Amino acid sequence: MLRNASAQIFRQVVRYRSTETSLILERSINRVQLLGRVGQDPVMRQVEGRNPVTIFSIATNEMWRSGEGETSPTGDISQKTTWHRVSIFKPGLRDVAYQHVKKGSRILVEGKLDYGEYMDKNQVRRQATTIIADNIVFLSDNSREKA
Repeated sequence: MLRNASAQIFRQVVRYRSTETSLILERSINRVQLLGRVGQDPVMRQVEGRNPVTIFSIATNEMWRSGEGETSPTGDISQKTTWHRVSIFKPGLRDVAYQHVKKGSRILVEGKLDYGEYMDKNQVRRQATTIIADNIVFLSDNSREKA
């Protein structure tokens, strides 16, 4: 216990001293990977002189067995689909995504989570969660895209 307390004091002293001489920020991670199917063709938007952004949605599915057969293959299978909003600001990537991402495509999106607010058309404040993509891997099987 004494060892744990002394470690906490040491960390606080190091943070205090390090902020006196220069600004040192602790490292953190905000990374997300989504593997799923695109729900709509991308759209490109530009708002009041800002850089354009490509936006589309991606669906991920979660499946599980429920009921008496949870441990055997006879249980009911349930599925939940979650929709995610993806925004791409990176100039080269946003153009490639706009041209090549299509509804139904299977893709892997890598990026970070971003939380924000907006006013809907009824002037009600809404919260939004967005994936800010910095990489896309195209995984589509051509049979699904032809359908």
